[in-house]
Amino acid sequence: MIKLRGAFTAMITPMNSDGSIDYEGFRKNVKFQLEQGIDGLVPLGTTAETPTLDEKTGSEEDKIIEIVFEEVRKFEKTSDKKIPVILGAGSNNTKDAILYCERAKKVGADAALVVTPYYNKPSKEGIFRHFEAVSKVGIPIVVYNIQGRTGLNIPTDLMERIAELPNIAGVKEASGNISQMMDVIAKIKSKKQDFAVLSGDDGLTLPLMATGGDGVISVVSNLAPALVTQMVTEGLKGNFDKAREIHYRLLPFFKAAFVDGNPTSIKYAMSIKGFCKPCVRLPLVEVTDSAKKIIENALKECNL
Repeated sequence: MIKLRGAFTAMITPMNSDGSIDYEGFRKNVKFQLEQGIDGLVPLGTTAETPTLDEKTGSEEDKIIEIVFEEVRKFEKTSDKKIPVILGAGSNNTKDAILYCERAKKVGADAALVVTPYYNKPSKEGIFRHFEAVSKVGIPIVVYNIQGRTGLNIPTDLMERIAELPNIAGVKEASGNISQMMDVIAKIKSKKQDFAVLSGDDGLTLPLMATGGDGVISVVSNLAPALVTQMVTEGLKGNFDKAREIHYRLLPFFKAAFVDGNPTSIKYAMSIKGFCKPCVRLPLVEVTDSAKKIIENALKECNL
């Protein structure tokens, strides 16, 4: 099974003022990520505003997938670097999650990112059976544990059961609980070396790597892929003095990138640098004036 290590960007979906997708802007962002040395890409996740994207055949999601793979394949042909694509495939309807995982497998994604079922708040057994069902599709699965968005945490004992299923490649840990993350490393990764433990919080990437984690699925790397990748690379090498230097340089922006929600905050930051417009789709709205000042100040403080 694929071993996922490094810095992976949870990509935004650039939009125009009328709410349509800026596909050319998206393509430029993909190229920017690849040119700046990112280790992998995660399209159609939370940061991509996937709940508001059209998913019918030949739709917005299909076009985004097409662009990602066109650019990744072109890049791989001219370099000696493999760029894993982890395609978002989560739903609170297990039947739909299976279909999304089948789509990810069909288009050649290296893994599918599957979030804990949200809103309906299943029991531990329900969560287990959800991941059991998607694991049967036959594509590596990254479990996405984010209680803040789903209302449910996947505790370590349940993660241990899930990790024993076929095709479970790792976890994107966004519980915000470093103690739980260490338990996952101690109780699962120590026995299953290919099980990746990736941070889902930019600000916890360094401490997670210091305790044996494998990197990050990052929001901040939309804007600063080279720096986030360098921080992760140095951390994985054990060069924590250098990794810590980058961490503290980026720390103000790690905070500002979520000051008024995600992806609204990172989109505003990217709009300042000319990567996209700050536009989002309802029910999301653009960041407040007070948040804009925080983001602007953080960019200056971090020399971004």
